[in-house]
Amino acid sequence: MRINKFLAQCKLGSRRHVEELIKSGKIVVNGKICTDLSVQIDPTNDKVLFENKEIEFIDEKIYLMLNKPQNYLVSSKDDFGRKTVYDLLPDFKSHLFPIGRLDYNSEGLLLFTTDGDFANKIIHPRYKLPKVYKVLVKGNLIDAQIKLLRDGIVIEGKKTAPALVFVKKRTVNNILLRITIHEGRKRQIRYMIKKVGAEVLSLKRLQIGDVRLGNLPIGMWKMLKPSEVMSLMNYQKRGNR
Repeated sequence: MRINKFLAQCKLGSRRHVEELIKSGKIVVNGKICTDLSVQIDPTNDKVLFENKEIEFIDEKIYLMLNKPQNYLVSSKDDFGRKTVYDLLPDFKSHLFPIGRLDYNSEGLLLFTTDGDFANKIIHPRYKLPKVYKVLVKGNLIDAQIKLLRDGIVIEGKKTAPALVFVKKRTVNNILLRITIHEGRKRQIRYMIKKVGAEVLSLKRLQIGDVRLGNLPIGMWKMLKPSEVMSLMNYQKRGNR
């Protein structure tokens, strides 16, 4: 990894701070002063010193899930004083960031990590991880509207990829859908429902890849199991089922 990333992960400071340390000649790599920001570090073999002390590499990667409640913002802070998902999490002393988003009024499965490669494999559309939602829609939908949702809806000039849409329950006033998509466009399902002339009453994410929310209480979090992390990392290798 690049030397600035290595030093930052060793808790020597922010990327900007450690870059200043490098430029000022305060970092020694394998016995030589290093001022080159492009230097690559092998944490298992290279010896890096700061103030004549060897720096200990901290390979700290965190993977967790949160059952996000409604009326929580997926952000580290809010100018209007609204509650954020970070109010529900402990301070891990690491840069823990959400993988994708759920809007303010939505709830359910939200993943967090310190691992950028892991996050990219979930977010990037080429990996086609399925995301499963329970969606309560006001009124009822006819077969033609459901077919439109399945085939794709044009949102902001771009058609959504085909979705799996199942009717779970119908009442006089509402319809409950289970929708699976493979994209992560902003407020995608809400816009899809709006485009067919209906309105979302509630939206809950149940699953990403093989990882399910299960019975995790609302507002609570837990660490992902190693098997769950590996499942998400390797999902695209299994034929994007």
